[in-house]
Amino acid sequence: MPKFIVLPCTGGATDAPVFATALAVARQFASHLAFLHVRPDARQQFAALAATEIGIVSGVGDTMERMELDADRREHAAAAQWRELCQREAIAVRDSPPFDGVSAEWVAEVGTPADWVAEHGRAADLIVAGRAHEGGGTAMDVLEAALMNTRRPVMIAPPAVPASVGRIVTIAWKNTREAAGAVSAALPFIAQAERVIILTIDEDDETNDRSPERLQRALRWHNPHTLLHRLVRDHGSAEVLLQAAMQAGSDLLVMGAYSHTRLREAMFGGFTRHVLEHAELPVLMAH
Repeated sequence: MPKFIVLPCTGGATDAPVFATALAVARQFASHLAFLHVRPDARQQFAALAATEIGIVSGVGDTMERMELDADRREHAAAAQWRELCQREAIAVRDSPPFDGVSAEWVAEVGTPADWVAEHGRAADLIVAGRAHEGGGTAMDVLEAALMNTRRPVMIAPPAVPASVGRIVTIAWKNTREAAGAVSAALPFIAQAERVIILTIDEDDETNDRSPERLQRALRWHNPHTLLHRLVRDHGSAEVLLQAAMQAGSDLLVMGAYSHTRLREAMFGGFTRHVLEHAELPVLMAH
């Protein structure tokens, strides 16, 4: 059960769906939310920039000042968003138990976001992260650190604020240990869902894989409203699966994360990348 949830807080517009997704989960399980803001190290940033930009050393003072001002702006914005959320949603601000309800704390670090998400994420029950960087692009560095460097489940928020999380749970099933790990991480959501749908894609008309039926039989002990749908791959498998999940009204997609050796290929060119870029619902992944 996710009682301690870590979520990155950047100070940008992309935080809103992350906050809403994490709060929806916290209300289901009376969880504690640790809002993690990582302030960039200006000296470290400048050193990296100077290594690629010829002539930048002459403007070191102005460049460092701009970096610090930008870091100040983001830190103040992130803290203001956090305070406003806690006040608006009546979230108790505290840093120690016991407390019977949703609570929150502010955690500040200096350095690289991906590194600190991994550090704090290892102690969490769940990490809730956004899939987009401010200004565009998928936040693969943070997602990779959360998935591969913590061994904790990661819930990836959709681009827009979700109306609910976990009312109808869809499982993207493949007979692998990664998918099995994701299902295990999702059991608290599966047990509380109105309906659970197992989706599996048959690569051809004849399949001897009986693992979907075994999974359905086992999950019915957690939730009797567990259904199995076999899909036929007639074009991209990720597209087929997302379409089926959306048609079912799902508000949580559960899927496995690939092993480290295949992560780059999977996240930057394959099934997972397509899901991260096109899913309109929260996605729970585990490795």
